[in-house]
Amino acid sequence: MSFAKASVRDAPVAGSRVLVRVDFNVPLDAGEVADETRVRAALPTIELLRERGAALILVSHLDRPKGPDPALSMAPVAARLEELLGSGVALAPAVVGTEVMELAEGLEAGDLLMLENSRFEPGETANDATLARGLAALADLYVDDAFGAAHRAHATTEGVAHLLPAYAGLLLEREVRELTAVRDDPARPLCVVLGGAKVSGKVGVIERFLGTADEILIGGAMCFSFFSAQGIAVGDSLSDEKSTEVAARILERAEGSSCDLVLPVDLVVGRELDAGTEVRELDGVEVPEGWTGLDIGPRTASRYADRVAVAGTVFWNGPMGAFELEPFAGGTRTVAEAVAATPATTVVGGGDSAAALDAFGLADRVDWLSTGGGASLELMEGRKLPGVEALMDADRIGSRS
Repeated sequence: MSFAKASVRDAPVAGSRVLVRVDFNVPLDAGEVADETRVRAALPTIELLRERGAALILVSHLDRPKGPDPALSMAPVAARLEELLGSGVALAPAVVGTEVMELAEGLEAGDLLMLENSRFEPGETANDATLARGLAALADLYVDDAFGAAHRAHATTEGVAHLLPAYAGLLLEREVRELTAVRDDPARPLCVVLGGAKVSGKVGVIERFLGTADEILIGGAMCFSFFSAQGIAVGDSLSDEKSTEVAARILERAEGSSCDLVLPVDLVVGRELDAGTEVRELDGVEVPEGWTGLDIGPRTASRYADRVAVAGTVFWNGPMGAFELEPFAGGTRTVAEAVAATPATTVVGGGDSAAALDAFGLADRVDWLSTGGGASLELMEGRKLPGVEALMDADRIGSRS
């Protein structure tokens, strides 16, 4: 698929300071990076810029602090990046300001400066123009490699992109190419596997794929909204009135489409969300009172695996159950193994699906594993991502100064 935005490959970066928006929103454990997937994903762009003689200023958010919070400093991320690169990474004391400017002005080719957590600044999520100008003053060019944040119109993702020559990083470019290929030109049949908690969070994706996919396989807690809409008892399973109404609308639309919307035929239920809880396998989908549906059943998992095996393209977003707990991991594991084994083109939409593949040791056996959960879903819906739209068009390289 063609990519309409200017690529970092074409950026004239030698001797320049480049502000790079990365997605280093990673989990921390005891003050250390617990999952470095997103850090590693940014390395190709970082290394390309350094090889071409740029000085890099990296900026990212981390979690959702309500102002400066030492527990959410970028320090552990800077330390891990330093280890991965085998090269020094300086940490700025803030996001913008006089001291940060002095550090930026002192950078030489190949140097790396990481700014503090962008969400320490209240103007970040408000896309504040003053903050954007402060960021733009640090650099000569801007590169956005944070696909996971591209659906947010924030100062570091959208505001600053209008103030500097703005290019797409290698990761962001690849993400858009891979996901739009599935959305717009998939090898047939296109099998979409959707799980997770709430159908309301994925209604746009479902409605989009009802018009383009050959089949949509539903799992996770979201299936209970569909069952509730059909008048099937769901016990204590996760479901609410709004999601049930949404599911009813989707079921009605599915009847008039050529897409096969597939729901589970059996379930694994527990008394509560706990690894040691009492567990039952239901030969059906009606959940008794006092029980909670926490995984698709083995017959459903097998059926889903069979459909994945004969697909031309598979897009998977959302686990089939509470895979973090072993009694309820079977459905997600079976689907993950099927996705890993199929000869189809396989694209996994980040978030918990990526975590599941990693937990089962299968992350390297899919064609593309997205780093952006929400961003991948919005792109699949056909929505424009502010962080992508703000970049220079490929046919206008050199026109912005």
